[in-house]
Amino acid sequence: MSEIIKSIILGIIQGLTEFLPVSSSGHLELAKYFLGTNFVGSESLTMSVILHIATALSTVFVFRKEIWDLLKGVFTSTWNEDKEFALKIIISMIPAGLIGYFLESKLETLFEGKVIFVAFMLIITGFLLLVSDFAKDKDKKVGYWDSFIIGVAQAIALLPGISRSGSTISTSVLLGIKKERAAFFSFIMVLPLIFGKMFKDMMDGIYVSSDISAITMISGGLAAFIVGIFACKWMVVLVKNSKLRYFAYYCFAVAGISLLLLLL
Repeated sequence: MSEIIKSIILGIIQGLTEFLPVSSSGHLELAKYFLGTNFVGSESLTMSVILHIATALSTVFVFRKEIWDLLKGVFTSTWNEDKEFALKIIISMIPAGLIGYFLESKLETLFEGKVIFVAFMLIITGFLLLVSDFAKDKDKKVGYWDSFIIGVAQAIALLPGISRSGSTISTSVLLGIKKERAAFFSFIMVLPLIFGKMFKDMMDGIYVSSDISAITMISGGLAAFIVGIFACKWMVVLVKNSKLRYFAYYCFAVAGISLLLLLL
């Protein structure tokens, strides 16, 4: 199987799992391992970042009206809800931004086919989804302290196997934030981090110096973008209708199957 076909498969997996609460990074690492890709170390992390950029663009496409309205509100002269929301997004970025900046090299080692580690992180994700799915839906808005706590959940989700959307949405719901509002905040809060990471990598020349071919990157990214659009819309509906427990069962199943295949 060519690296281009493998990258498309990885893109489809990323597009689905970035928005569904089942850990896109965990699925990507499992897929890389069982597909036998040649991505290792920084190359593996670079490919993961490219696919995350593609799904970030999916988020921008799906929420383009809301994001545009938010930006218009931010650039007005008076203090308003849009500026308050933007400040909360900035606060939520702090934990993951610090960990990503100071511990990037440490994180790279976790993106090298650590199947057992990923499987156990998926199990943790499953339990978190189960607990939050049975929580009562409340009408609370995201507060400043809430945004920091949700940001901590996002930072923990840098570990492959911990779902970013699952951990941030679950944390939001457990804090009493309305589920639909929790989903929107979860999808928007990651955008500055992903695009910031992309800008940093471009300045460092990582994409140019990488051994991954341009066509491989583009193929995987395009697949992730297209699939991500549909998955993002689907996820908003699922969160609103309290369907997270089914993804918890899925996480348990994937973890179990991965461990079983590893032992065979």
